[in-house]
Amino acid sequence: MSISPRVAAVAFRVVAIIEALTWIGLLAGMYVKYLGSRSEAGVEFFGPVHGGAFIVYVAVTLAAAVHLRWNVWSTLLALAASVPPLATLAADWWLHRTGRLTPAPGRSERTPDPVS
Repeated sequence: MSISPRVAAVAFRVVAIIEALTWIGLLAGMYVKYLGSRSEAGVEFFGPVHGGAFIVYVAVTLAAAVHLRWNVWSTLLALAASVPPLATLAADWWLHRTGRLTPAPGRSERTPDPVS
């Protein structure tokens, strides 16, 4: 199955934002658990949600690295950004600013061949 570079870039950006939002939820849940009312509901909800978002982020990052032809260092940076809270937003910003979320030069979107 072939994914266009544009779809890979959009998927990466959406999942990076979702991963960051789940981090915020998990941090808020930990705040309530340890410093607030001692309720574990936030951690019980956002823990698995964030875990799922983390796994999806890693998979989408690897797919984007292949389809957008990132070098090893860009790929490792994007993967490492999944560990610190909200770092996926910084990775998304950097990858966008450096042009790594656009198709490689000379590689255009697929166009259908004309029928003779």
